[in-house]
Amino acid sequence: MLKLHRSLTAAIAAVMAFSALGDETLLSPDGKMKLQFSLNASGAPQYELFLDNQEIIKPSKLGFEVKNQAPLTDGFELKNVSRSTFNETWAPVWGEEDSIQNHYNELLAELVQPATGRAMNIRFRLYDEGLGLRYEFPSQPNGHDYFIITDEKTEFALPSDMTAYWIPGDYDTQEYDYHVTRLSDIRPTYRNSFTGNVSSSIFSETGVQTSLQLKTDNGKYINIHEAALVDYPAMHLNLNDSTFVFTSHLTPDQRGDKAHIQAPFNTPWRTVMAVDDARKILASRLIYNLNEPSKIEDTSWIKPMKFNGVWWEMIAGQGTWAYTDDFSSVKLDQTDYSKAKPNGRHSANTQNVKRYIDFAADNNLQGVLVEGWNTGWEDWFGNEKDEVFDFVTPYPDFDIKELTDYAKSKGVSLIMHHETSGSTRNYERHLRDAYELMNKYGYPAVKSGYVGNLLPLGLYHYSQEAVNHYLYAVKEAAKHKVMVDAHEAVRPTGLARTYPNLIANESAKGNEYKVKDPWHTSILPFTRLQGGPMDYTPGIFEMDMSKLNPGSRERMEFTIPNQLALYVTMYSPLQMAADLPEHYQKFADAFQFIKDVPVEWSRSEYLEAEPAKYVTVARKDKNSNDWYIGSTAGREGRVSHISLDFLTPGVKYVATIYADAKNADARTNPQAYTITTKKVNSKTTLNIPVVASGGYAIRIIPEKK
Repeated sequence: MLKLHRSLTAAIAAVMAFSALGDETLLSPDGKMKLQFSLNASGAPQYELFLDNQEIIKPSKLGFEVKNQAPLTDGFELKNVSRSTFNETWAPVWGEEDSIQNHYNELLAELVQPATGRAMNIRFRLYDEGLGLRYEFPSQPNGHDYFIITDEKTEFALPSDMTAYWIPGDYDTQEYDYHVTRLSDIRPTYRNSFTGNVSSSIFSETGVQTSLQLKTDNGKYINIHEAALVDYPAMHLNLNDSTFVFTSHLTPDQRGDKAHIQAPFNTPWRTVMAVDDARKILASRLIYNLNEPSKIEDTSWIKPMKFNGVWWEMIAGQGTWAYTDDFSSVKLDQTDYSKAKPNGRHSANTQNVKRYIDFAADNNLQGVLVEGWNTGWEDWFGNEKDEVFDFVTPYPDFDIKELTDYAKSKGVSLIMHHETSGSTRNYERHLRDAYELMNKYGYPAVKSGYVGNLLPLGLYHYSQEAVNHYLYAVKEAAKHKVMVDAHEAVRPTGLARTYPNLIANESAKGNEYKVKDPWHTSILPFTRLQGGPMDYTPGIFEMDMSKLNPGSRERMEFTIPNQLALYVTMYSPLQMAADLPEHYQKFADAFQFIKDVPVEWSRSEYLEAEPAKYVTVARKDKNSNDWYIGSTAGREGRVSHISLDFLTPGVKYVATIYADAKNADARTNPQAYTITTKKVNSKTTLNIPVVASGGYAIRIIPEKK
């Protein structure tokens, strides 16, 4: 009895000691997810996450290494804990639905480090589908408000060797094919992970990028990312493959430091989604909800659109961006193009652009993108030049006023292109003049690019300084009522909620790489698209590049219905009909879907989803009662079984189905498709065969009485 009493006393004392260090529990609104926060025996903050009482994240430490100061990793005391609940519904300017619920329970842990007097708070927001946590630095005592972060030590300790859908960690690019392996196989797979890119900086054989999708052996889906990336470097994840613990890894600056902080300061949110159905990952708006509401009061000028453009013919090798072959190098304000001989292959000439304008006007496309319109392309790539473009001077064969007037007469807008060649400081020098030129000629949107190593030299694409540059460009664009489609910039983290003129990003491997991996577009909705829409440039109908450029041996491996499906599964409010007009004219009946499909939605239903295998999405048009469905497949063919119970009961509809033909093959017969019509209603179930790397697209409209 005495022994039992002593054991019980010791247990009570241990519990009391643990509580004194901080042992706090937070439940999600539906009660299925649980967060536990504590300080361990050394005063190190840590958290643990459960879904349906199953451990999703094991005890994981939090904190920072700080330059020339004691680390902010342990020695903390819990000063105060506060809790709150928040529930709102907000309306996005554009999106996959016309309203979003933001409902969470919150815990704020206020910590102090007695040895240094420094304060650090950790805020947790727990949603039904996941967790957001961030660090908050209040004003520090004795004016010690400046920190240089040398490492962030946020851990994500996983309970098992689960399946990961990953691309290599890289400070400069996300343009990779995805791998699907066990965590323990990341290291041995790493050496086969790399594809050519003009700017690439890897840091570890177990480093991966976010958004990272994971799946446990018992069917739980976990997703790790970040939200609201502002004034801070992008986060990667570095794996300890013996313990399966990921630790945050920040993109460094030129000196190797990670982040320069001035308190008061909040870091971006670190996010962990955990669900029992893959469709819930696609339906989640957790990343957007962790961003601030729109800072743009008047958003009436932000108008989603479909567009075509002078682009694919250069990508395929049929034309060039450069006007002349006379110059081996050019200099701003010094090179005289008036005396140069045109090379005859320059695509951005007045007559060719008019051809695209005519096609857009005839086919329900609101915009035309033109790349290669401005001087400097003869000497833009690979030389790490500072002053390569001024973004306002057109080539002699590009009449900007004539084309603007012509487009306006056709009800079409031109879309500007700004390739910075990686020189962020040169872009900032010319940015205001460039936006004012756009205002003068009525350009509503710009596609910006950051190809190559960044300038100043040694700067990475995902560093704190570069992140600040991208947001600066978006803010300045908003002042001029310009929408931004940023390529080669940092991956999105939901900032389009705060700055809805950030209407699209690239930040992943898109169609310009002539993607061949059939599971690529069935992984991207779980990864890249978690932070915001992607300019994937879908709609390629001619897969054999030798038909555009006889010297090419490249073939893209997907079917035409797969490309149609992307307009639904790969959401973007700025969608490109990327192929050449003549290819769409050749397959006019299939192109009809691209003409019809909207870019604004009032409701989205996620019908089928399994990472790397298939994604099937239904969306309701924001401006009508029409529905659209898209489905993409991975490396294996399948039969898709979908119920149309999302349709309004009692209403009769007509479905037009664009599907893979029986003899379709992504490699040998990619242009074989069928188009059928069928009467349907809310009780209808469809069974549609899909080939490997194939898909289908459906338009459903109310039956005319």
